[in-house]
Amino acid sequence: MTVEQTLSVVIGAGGTGGHIYPGLAIADALRRAVPDAVVSFVGTTRGLESRLIPAAGYRLHTVDMIPFDPSLGARRYLLPAALLRSAGQARAVLREQGAQVVVGMGGYPSAPAMLAAKLSGLPSLVHESNAVPGRANAFAARLTPHIALAFEHGRQQLPGGEVIGMPLTGPLAGLDRAALRPQARASLGVRPDERLLLVNGGSLGAARLTSATLDLAARWAREGRPYRLLIKTGPAGLADARSRLRATGGDLLAHAVPYLDRMDLAYAAADLVVCRAGAATVAELAATGMPAVLVPYPHAPGDHQTHNARVVSDPGQGLLLPDHRTSGESLHRLVTPLFETPERLAAMAHSADPGGHAVAADRIALRVLRLAGHVPRARRSTSH
Repeated sequence: MTVEQTLSVVIGAGGTGGHIYPGLAIADALRRAVPDAVVSFVGTTRGLESRLIPAAGYRLHTVDMIPFDPSLGARRYLLPAALLRSAGQARAVLREQGAQVVVGMGGYPSAPAMLAAKLSGLPSLVHESNAVPGRANAFAARLTPHIALAFEHGRQQLPGGEVIGMPLTGPLAGLDRAALRPQARASLGVRPDERLLLVNGGSLGAARLTSATLDLAARWAREGRPYRLLIKTGPAGLADARSRLRATGGDLLAHAVPYLDRMDLAYAAADLVVCRAGAATVAELAATGMPAVLVPYPHAPGDHQTHNARVVSDPGQGLLLPDHRTSGESLHRLVTPLFETPERLAAMAHSADPGGHAVAADRIALRVLRLAGHVPRARRSTSH
């Protein structure tokens, strides 16, 4: 490929934000390196990609893939046929786009794109975001020698992978929590003398976390604590959460929202986060030094969220709380003493290992450019 040719990259990503947002971060990095690059995505109509990818300004091509999920029952026997059919659809996309490289980000929508690259003789790269590979990436990793890992733990099952980090989007990649804190707290109406607990259940919220923290808000309100809660419920849980807060008096301290579009402000304003342990969330915590109580989703394939959580809990940045033990009472026992001893929160933040997450998107973009035989006209300092 010559530098005069237009770079074309297709990224397979879908299902949850944990696969989609890192894919968008790589797409943005490719456009920073090669402004006229054509970057598009392969996904399905089922996941968040149908909303998030077009909203970010990228074209989404959809295929008829079904999940790699044993709970499908008899429908799981349709998986080979669905994979071949959707790979054929993805091959048509690659031809239409004149793709030179395919990137798979995990999640079942990425598998057809990776198989289509193999069948088309195109170079490809897979990025595994979790500490334990998902089913789709366990399959996709057999199709390419180019494997990028978010965490060192991933080497246990993908020993040929290179640990690069989790690609982070926009402001999170270079977030300085201390510098942004005054602005962030003012934007959320949090006073300097108040402690703020951020509750982040992932892309769609988490009913267990929402319920437990609603109870915690009511307890703190009865005790007259100078604490505040910002609870991301997901759209489905919003109305019930706000109703419960009003009924219990928790609305004196807590604010429930469906989404958090400015996670940089939320992290900068907060003193502690209660969250699931999706790969993107864990990488954000590590990169920003955010103290956390992690509640791994218990039904994640291969219990990968528990393995993810240990990336943060092992060095002391976070506390691991099993899902079945998560309640308003257990959170009260954990969080209240932390809020009463700010030096403990500071020690948790200082124990964070930021890894290479802040520059992972640019590093993966550089690998993609090399696979395409494309050398950017101007080298950037982030390409290392």
